[in-house]
Amino acid sequence: MKESTPSMVFADRNGNVMDFPELGMVGRSGDYFVPVRADETIELPMGSQFYVLPDRLPMGVDRETGEIVVLRKNPCTGKGPVYAVASFLSAAHTQTYLGAWETRPGAETLPLFAYTAVGWSDGFVATALRTDPSSRQDPDTFRMDAVEKGIGLWRKECPGNRLVEHLTHCATCYACPAALNLFQGREEAPLPTSPGCNARCAGCISLQEGCGPPSPQQRIAFIPTPEEIAEVALRHISTVPEPVVSFGQGCEGEPLLAAQAIRDAIVLIRRATSKGTINLNSNASLPDRVAQLADAGLDSLRISMNSPREATYNAYFRQGYPFASLARSAREMKSRGRFVSLNLFVFPGVTDAPKEAQALREYVGENGIDMIQWRNLNMDPDAYLEVLGQKLPAGIGVKRLIGEIPARRGYFNPYLGDKG
Repeated sequence: MKESTPSMVFADRNGNVMDFPELGMVGRSGDYFVPVRADETIELPMGSQFYVLPDRLPMGVDRETGEIVVLRKNPCTGKGPVYAVASFLSAAHTQTYLGAWETRPGAETLPLFAYTAVGWSDGFVATALRTDPSSRQDPDTFRMDAVEKGIGLWRKECPGNRLVEHLTHCATCYACPAALNLFQGREEAPLPTSPGCNARCAGCISLQEGCGPPSPQQRIAFIPTPEEIAEVALRHISTVPEPVVSFGQGCEGEPLLAAQAIRDAIVLIRRATSKGTINLNSNASLPDRVAQLADAGLDSLRISMNSPREATYNAYFRQGYPFASLARSAREMKSRGRFVSLNLFVFPGVTDAPKEAQALREYVGENGIDMIQWRNLNMDPDAYLEVLGQKLPAGIGVKRLIGEIPARRGYFNPYLGDKG
């Protein structure tokens, strides 16, 4: 264990992050805490963020005894407080273990981010895999001078387009990678459309009710006209190599509730060009509307889910539609020869629990799923497990699960080639 386990890290009272070599790194999978081997980590991806977690004590493994222990004082000073540390991974990386900590009584729920285990081994390391080779959201690809120039050009060429103004806010206020790419003229462009939703996801990142952690961004407050949508999409498609335009973004509700505007926009786009991939990120709750969009020219559908098992799905989505609607929507797309992905919210210890893993294998095969986008679930781990209300056995491992699923592995919506 001395050589095969990275060192644990912790933060002192001033937020300084440091390693403690006497204790090895520990990760969390569901309710289980396990030592992390060096071969289960990668160098902390560039652009990842550190989170110092209030009212949470760091955990490590005693290298001599193998006992998992809680660090209560700074080993350098013999005094407290000390804090657990986790990482929010940069895009294209999927977590395989959560950070490990002991939560103090009365601690507030953590904000809506993912909390990946981080340690030290000649540099910071994290329990993660790169699941998509695309560099479209790598942090070194963004240039704010280019974004600002692009915003000026878009405003000049699309005066009065409310969608352009909304995406300008997303780029400048939230540094949304999709919006930044739009104004830099790169890859995938966002087309948010819907202020409403027919689910109440526990971890919704655009609208939270009650006294829990707030959503990290505001939801779009209007439905753009088909002309506004098509203007943005066509400008992007006409200027970008291998362009993708996507309805259904983090700054909106469920786009199928705005299906009429989307359908009319797709018709306008396809009248003007056969180039580009038109994608819909959706909860896939309304199969008939999915079919209408596919007939209008929708190329791909990405279905968001935290689980292929109905009980687990319903507990998180708290939706007003049948779970079976998702599979029906997938089959509507596949019957028309279209591409279907799952936007799978990965939570180590749940996603790879044996019955969850088996259900995922079956779901992919039965519904012709082309690709799984292995995205990290953004939610306090304790809050998520409380929402699910299940006691699950130890998982088979996220890395193993990804390797066993017979579907294309990814993180982003792919460009599918031009037609005709």
